[in-house]
Amino acid sequence: MIAFEKAVEIVRANAAVLQSESVPLEECLHRVLRQDVLSDVDMPPFDKAAMDGYACRRQDVGDVLDVIEVIPAGKRPQRRLGSRQCAKIMTGAMLPDGADCVIIVEEVEEAGANSIKFKGRLAAPNINRKACDVVAGQTLVRTGARIRAPEMAALALAGCVWPRVSKRPRIGIIATGDELVEPNVIPGPSQIRNSNACQLLAQCLQFGCAPVYYGIAKDSKDIIAGMFQKARQENDVILIAGGVSMGDFDLVPALLKESGIRIYFEKVAIQPGKPTVFGRIGEQAVFGLPGNPVSSFTVFETLVKEFLAAAMGLKNHIRTTRCRLASALKRVNCTRLAWVPVSITAEGLAVPVEYHGSAHITSMAGADGITAIPVGISEVPEGSDVDVRQI
Repeated sequence: MIAFEKAVEIVRANAAVLQSESVPLEECLHRVLRQDVLSDVDMPPFDKAAMDGYACRRQDVGDVLDVIEVIPAGKRPQRRLGSRQCAKIMTGAMLPDGADCVIIVEEVEEAGANSIKFKGRLAAPNINRKACDVVAGQTLVRTGARIRAPEMAALALAGCVWPRVSKRPRIGIIATGDELVEPNVIPGPSQIRNSNACQLLAQCLQFGCAPVYYGIAKDSKDIIAGMFQKARQENDVILIAGGVSMGDFDLVPALLKESGIRIYFEKVAIQPGKPTVFGRIGEQAVFGLPGNPVSSFTVFETLVKEFLAAAMGLKNHIRTTRCRLASALKRVNCTRLAWVPVSITAEGLAVPVEYHGSAHITSMAGADGITAIPVGISEVPEGSDVDVRQI
C-alpha cells in the first residue's frame, strides 16, 4: 500500500501528453487550451461613454448646453464639441472630440428646444478610456487553461475562432460484477443497479473527456478479458469498476498483469478507495477502481483527474474553498487519508453529509465537495478551518 501523495506522483509521471487540435470556438467549451491567446486590439478601442447621457466639457457643466449631435453606439461622432456644447450619447458610443466627461441622463433637465441643464453633482467622468481593459498584445488566456464561458468570451474578443486545444482523452468504462443490472432493470434478489457507469460517464464528460461505456462484465475472466481487449483498441484510458479487491471473484489485477500491463500500485492509503489499481502499457493507462460507488467516485476525483489533467496539459484544475467546519469529523481508523463529503452553507460553513460508508452513493448527491482528514488524525474539531475540494 502506498501513500496517496505517492500515488498522485506516479499517475502524473505516467501520463503521456495528448496531441492538440484546432476546433471551432463554439465547440471548445470544457477543452484545455494549448496556446497563449493574445489580443489583437485595444479594449475599448476608443474612449467611450460608460453611461447614457451627454458628452461635454467639464468646465461647462454648470452652464446651459446646446445639444449639437446624437451619438448612438456604433456611430462615429461627426462634430467636435466647442464651448457650452454637448452631444447626446449612448452607453458604449465613441466620445466626440473635445469632450472630457459624460453627465448622466437622469441628472439633466431640458432648458430649451435643443439645450439641457445639468442639475446634479459631477463626481466621475463616466468614460471608459481607450485600452483601459486590454492593451493590444496582452495575453488574455494562457496555455493550460480550462475553457469555460469567461474564457470563450475572451477568445472571441481576441478573434481566436479556431483555438488549439488538447484532444479529448478517449476513456473506456467497464463495470464488473454478477450482482449488477443496468438502471432500467428492476433488481432481482441479490442484485443492485449499476450506478458506477453513469457516475463515471458524468465525471468524464464534466472533465472534458470522451467516454465510451462497454457494459457490465460478469465475474468471468474470459468475459472481462474480452471486453477489456475491445476497450484497449479504442481508448487512451480504461476504467474498470469492481473486481480489484481480495475476494475470490476479484479478477482484474491478475488479468491486467497477464495482458502485459505494468502495474505501478494495487493499494492506496485512502479511505474510501484503498483497493485502487493503476497500470500502463505503452502510452495507454488502466485504472482498476473499487466497486463501491463512493470509492470509485472519490478515486476518480482525486487520482484519475490527476492523470487526465497531466495528459491534457491542464493547470490548476483543483478548486478548493476554505470553510469553517460546522461539526466535528471523527473516525476510528486513522491509518489512511480520509475523504469526507460535505455541503457548504450560504454562510460558508462546511456541514458533513450523512454518510454511511463507501456504498452510500446517494450521500454524494447532497455534497458540494470533499474534505480530507490527514493520516494519523482521528478528529477534526468543530470550528476548524478546512479546505473543501469542489466536485
